[in-house]
Amino acid sequence: MTKIAILGGGSWGTALAIILSKSRRSHEISLWVHDAALAESILTSRENKAYLPGSSLPPSVQVTSRMVEALAGTHVLIGAVPTVYARQVYSEAAKHVSSPAVIVSASKGLEPSTHKRMSEVIVQTFASKAASGVAILSGPSFAVEAVRGEPTAVVLASQDAKLAAGLQEQFAAPNFRLYTNDDVLGVELAGAMKNVIAIAAGVCHGLGLGSNSVAALVTRGLAEMSRLVVKLGGQPETLSGLAGLGDLVLTCTGSLSRNRHVGIELAKDRRLPDVLAEMRMVAEGVGTTAALLALASEAKAELPITEQVDAILHHGKPPGEAIRDIMERPQRKE
Repeated sequence: MTKIAILGGGSWGTALAIILSKSRRSHEISLWVHDAALAESILTSRENKAYLPGSSLPPSVQVTSRMVEALAGTHVLIGAVPTVYARQVYSEAAKHVSSPAVIVSASKGLEPSTHKRMSEVIVQTFASKAASGVAILSGPSFAVEAVRGEPTAVVLASQDAKLAAGLQEQFAAPNFRLYTNDDVLGVELAGAMKNVIAIAAGVCHGLGLGSNSVAALVTRGLAEMSRLVVKLGGQPETLSGLAGLGDLVLTCTGSLSRNRHVGIELAKDRRLPDVLAEMRMVAEGVGTTAALLALASEAKAELPITEQVDAILHHGKPPGEAIRDIMERPQRKE
């Protein structure tokens, strides 16, 4: 039996604990929750009422706020924490992993302070303890829909094809389908960039713009994502798959999208701190925008949509003016 430890008691971490408990392989699953009070609440009610209300955790899923307890004997560690806290959480976890374990990141974004991808943060924090492999779990997957058993397809990316195939077999569950991919950089960047484009999509919705505008945004957003991924050494075909186009469409159009919600509220002339203060869960695109622009500057890649989102988020630019500036850019060949 494989011991799987999930770090992060938010909606996605909780959903993964439930989904993997129903997988075709038998697992011993533990869920680490940072907040001790929340962990106790989940233990008592077998429900994460704060982040995933209405979904019951099977009795077999262990819940704890003690990392040493969660990680004891772990074979596979899944990180489902906001990227801004990832280094801190992984650094602490590395102290309690007794033998090399496979580390899987399920977070979508870049580390704001260093602009690093989660796989890079994992390698730095675990050092030799990550020797048995690193993988990325990404793709279009609202937690509440996946945990209800609605058909969901995601991507497992690793440079080790054997490792990816093994995880694919271990994680497969009814209505939870996994595809493998060896383009770790492309999958990670796509997961980070789609959140930023989703903020712009929310702005369009909040301004009362229609389907023409959103279709144009998604299409040009995908071109922007592809431009940076290829410049940094990723594979263009990754962007036409689940981690790219699939997740982009979901996040830009789905009512459950946190990043889209931020854009909608900003289009109503609300202040960003006020919008974020009302949200219990993290909108990764807010902290990722500046990091993406820094990477684009180094790679000499144009990211016009990301630039305007950054101007709205961090420089007080009116959303309507940002949309107008995108539309008034010099005409060019597609």
